[in-house]
Formats: sequence, C-alpha cells, structure tokens
Amino acid sequence: MNPTIIDFKPLGDDRGHLVAVESGNSIPFDIQRVYYIYETAEGVDRGFHAHKALNQVAVAISGSCDMVLDDGKDKVTVPLNSPTEGVLIGPGMWRVMSNFSKDCVLLVFADAHYDESDYIRDYDAF
Repeated sequence: MNPTIIDFKPLGDDRGHLVAVESGNSIPFDIQRVYYIYETAEGVDRGFHAHKALNQVAVAISGSCDMVLDDGKDKVTVPLNSPTEGVLIGPGMWRVMSNFSKDCVLLVFADAHYDESDYIRDYDAF
C-alpha cells in the first residue's frame, strides 16, 4: 500500500509563508467539512475507525503525529510533520493517529458532512 501524499505549494517571502487550499485543486475533492484536532493529551491515540464512503486529507499544520493506515492487508505509518504535506485517506481505510506532539494541530478536510452511519468502528467488522 502506497498512501497518496499531497504536497501543498507554499507561497512566501521574508515576511513568512502561506498555503492556499482549494477544493478540486490541491484537495482532490469538493470540501464539505473541515475540522481540527489539538491539545491531544500525551500518550493518547485517536481514530480507531474507517469510513464506508468518506474521503479525507489530513495535514499537521503545527507539530507532528503519525497516521497509521490499514487497508485490511497492509499497514503503513505516515509521519505528518509538515504544514505543506497531507495524506489522502480514502474509504475503507482504518486509521489511528498516534505520537501527537504537544503542539500538534491536525487539520482534516472531508468530502461530506458528518454522518455516523458512514463509520466503521469495529475492527473485526472492518
């Protein structure tokens, strides 16, 4: 399994940097929902689910964490540690986020609104 890494093209000069995120351009789908995870307590892992239909792109815009992706056959750990790199997470991909740095802010773009019926929360059912 080779996860798709999305490189965001930073703009900047001596004043600092800016990353523009655009639906259907830098993000390969229409963005319907945006959320972020922050101040995750030390040693806490998050996620532990897959989605039936949802597409997402996750970016550590501050700090770092690991995204462990599992397609049911292979498992890969994707380190997220740059605000200019994200990982595409498609349907049917179990995910666990771990190793959050104290300053981690994990930003997630999704192609649909929250829908509990889209979640697979039991790994054995996955």
